[in-house]
Amino acid sequence: MHLRLVASLLAFALVAPAALAQDQDGPIATATEVTESADALRAREAIAYETPLPRGAPDQDYPLVAWCAALVEGHIALGQTLTTADDLDRDIMRLGALEAIDFREALRTGAARQTPATRAGAETAEAEAKARWDALLALPDEATRSQAFGLFFGLPGRCEHAARRVRDNITSPPVTLEAAGLDEMGVPVAQ
Repeated sequence: MHLRLVASLLAFALVAPAALAQDQDGPIATATEVTESADALRAREAIAYETPLPRGAPDQDYPLVAWCAALVEGHIALGQTLTTADDLDRDIMRLGALEAIDFREALRTGAARQTPATRAGAETAEAEAKARWDALLALPDEATRSQAFGLFFGLPGRCEHAARRVRDNITSPPVTLEAAGLDEMGVPVAQ
């Protein structure tokens, strides 16, 4: 009995440091393979599609994804011009790059299913979004470029849903607030 206890403690002592070790500072994920419920996804999609898009954003999913990708890539390009970028700036660029990869993959996956007119609309939307950054990228004053980098407020929530819909070939209309069980403010309706 004593030998088994010693053996168990020894095994724990050898395995525990690796099992309990943390690779980085910050939050520790204790749940794995956590996925969003279908109802939560439907609610987020409904809110995203009911929220008006910024001026100049295309309404169709495929061109919108191209527009979103170009905005993120332009923001990253602006950040890469900064010699004063700090850890937060670099993290924003890293996360933006992951988002841009997701958008580009959705565009690649969905390209064959788009009409020539839709693909042309996507090219136009991408060029217009890229042009928004060109003037900022050309600024010689790094402080002004840095301010512009810090002022980018992100993308409409519809971008991620449009990318998912393009990637997964979802052609049905987006869910409405009512169908998702939400009121006009996006609050769940008591049932």
